[in-house]
Amino acid sequence: MDVKALMKGLNGGVKWASRREDGNLPPEQVRMTMSDFKTQLEERRKLVDSKATQYRTTRDEWNEKTKSHTTVRNELNAEVRELIVQVREQREIREQMNEIVREKKSARSAASDAVKAAKLAFDSAKGPEAPAPREQQGGRKKWEKRPATIPSLRKELYRLENEFEQGRHTGNNETKVMKRMKDISAQIKKLKVAEESNTDLKDSRAAIQEAMALQEIAHEEVQQAATAAQEAHELMLLWNSEVDRQRELAETAHRGLRTSKKEADKAHHFYIVSLRCLHSIQDMLRAMRGAGAGQKQSARVEVQDLMSKLMSGDTLSTEELMQLQSNN
Repeated sequence: MDVKALMKGLNGGVKWASRREDGNLPPEQVRMTMSDFKTQLEERRKLVDSKATQYRTTRDEWNEKTKSHTTVRNELNAEVRELIVQVREQREIREQMNEIVREKKSARSAASDAVKAAKLAFDSAKGPEAPAPREQQGGRKKWEKRPATIPSLRKELYRLENEFEQGRHTGNNETKVMKRMKDISAQIKKLKVAEESNTDLKDSRAAIQEAMALQEIAHEEVQQAATAAQEAHELMLLWNSEVDRQRELAETAHRGLRTSKKEADKAHHFYIVSLRCLHSIQDMLRAMRGAGAGQKQSARVEVQDLMSKLMSGDTLSTEELMQLQSNN
């Protein structure tokens, strides 16, 4: 609503009396016309004042929504910044753990090489176990039976014990199996005595056990570092997803902020236009009834100063705007 539209409405709402032949209105018709015009102006003043109050209320409501959206957006952005820090920390942890995995794998590989070397030394201490093949007629080769070792004897003894417990050997066969188990036990004891007397063989066996223990430790460390790296990676992905979610919420709050600010600005613009219309109506009413003196004149000067600032494009405080509206 602007002044031109207001005056157009006022002109349309007043029925002007017909003039006399000399071009002047009769005195009584002039009084009636001015009275009707004052009534129209007063009604318009009340309407514009009501609109101004409505626009001010609407503006304040949108401003409150703007503050709320701003608070939510800022809080979400702060959470996003914290999450980004956490994501970076987890990425660093993951990279550190991956580096440790590479180091531990190298250590495990070295331990595996040590196990192989210890086994070769043990085999050398035992002497050759795989005899060369014998030549037979027709050029065919026949391999001699590999000498028994403690591990092979234990494996056979374990198999026979399981079969015996399952009842797979009965009658005469039971006697044979029991005799075979006793023979195997005797061979194992004999080989143990021989190994105990062989210092090189004993040392080689101890070296194998030590190398295998180090290999197992290295393997466990690789597994632990790999698990820690995977956990950091999964946590980093989880917090990355949370960053995206929080950013989307912050963007939604920001869009709400822009909408509410736009609506508040629009309502404020209408509020200012309403105040200007009020000022124009009040000017016409004062001109019709004559300017007062004393306090009224002082109030008039104060209102005029505020309206001058407003019309020149200066910003008025909320208190000044409310004072301007109440004075009008």
